[in-house]
Amino acid sequence: MIGILKKESKIASNKWVQRAFVFAKAQVSAFIGGVLDYSIMVFVTEVFHVHYTISIAIGGIVGALVNFSLNRYWTFPTKQQRYEHSAKKQLLKFVLVVANSIVLKSSGTYLVTTFLRMDYKISRLFVDLFVSIAINYNLQRYWVFKNAK
Repeated sequence: MIGILKKESKIASNKWVQRAFVFAKAQVSAFIGGVLDYSIMVFVTEVFHVHYTISIAIGGIVGALVNFSLNRYWTFPTKQQRYEHSAKKQLLKFVLVVANSIVLKSSGTYLVTTFLRMDYKISRLFVDLFVSIAINYNLQRYWVFKNAK
């Protein structure tokens, strides 16, 4: 009986470690896409004098393409299971997540910048952190890159 409990405990522990590892990889992937996204936003705003809400959309599209590729081929794949949906359907779902993300980041950054009178570069970081962890990770993990049953 004790042997069975130890084995079940080890399996549960391994699942937790695997989930933590996937979450960490997702954060690295998001960070890489986010750095590119943020850099493009600042560049387009400062050099071309485009309003930062538009620059967020431009950077968001480029960062999203990088993030999608990293997530599909590095963050979420498993050797044991296939994805529930094809790459084409995943991309369509990902576009919906990204469109939602861009709207939330752009409007959130505008609101925080306007009402708290913060520099857009700083308020964007706070808004990104919330949107990325609370919304994007969960949608990508459990909806876009869902494994087949």
